Amino acid sequence: MATQHLPDLPVAAPDLIGHGQSTYSAPWTIDSNVAALADLVANESDGPVLVVGHSFGGAIALNLAAAHPDLVSGLVLLDPAIGLDGEWMRQIAQASAASPDYADREEARTEKINGSWADVPVADLDDDLDQHLLPLPNGRYGWRVFGPAIMSYWSELAREIVFPRNGIPTTLVLATLTQPPYVGTELIEGLSERLGADFTLVNLDCRHMVSQARPADTAAIIRTMLG
Repeated sequence: MATQHLPDLPVAAPDLIGHGQSTYSAPWTIDSNVAALADLVANESDGPVLVVGHSFGGAIALNLAAAHPDLVSGLVLLDPAIGLDGEWMRQIAQASAASPDYADREEARTEKINGSWADVPVADLDDDLDQHLLPLPNGRYGWRVFGPAIMSYWSELAREIVFPRNGIPTTLVLATLTQPPYVGTELIEGLSERLGADFTLVNLDCRHMVSQARPADTAAIIRTMLG
């Protein structure tokens, strides 16, 4: 999305701990990710930055803004996942543990098409598979993530919601077709009450993968936040 729609802007897109090319070493917590991001922003930027977070990344963005408000000039939360029901997270974690990999690429592709990636262009879906689906030693295929870290993160999503300090402009993008929804009224009402005119709610008719399904709209929101 950033390469095509925000080519004139400097963008840092670090992999979270336990994902992609980042370390897989414990601890696998929101706090450890916040600490790593705080170090990145402090060492690589000339001042506070706009932080864009999707899903679990939205939870990390909120915690970063709460713990290090001096590093954050604003937030864009793309269908963020935070303060979720603990029993729901247990069910998801149990299902993930029971079926951690795929017989082949087509099985992984079908799961995405029939799930939250249903409205993402097929070319982008296939590019994601090319980058992040790997052959495993057992002859099956799995994502470029560390399984135990993912299990820990399902639990982290049930942690209490935190809010940014007053004066940090925040836009929350609600993916209206996400079912069941990750964003609840507690988060929306809490941000509205805390931030007042600095809070904006944007509804987009898409599923959970907001930046892939609606890249132009996402880029426009980011540009608006940057002024």
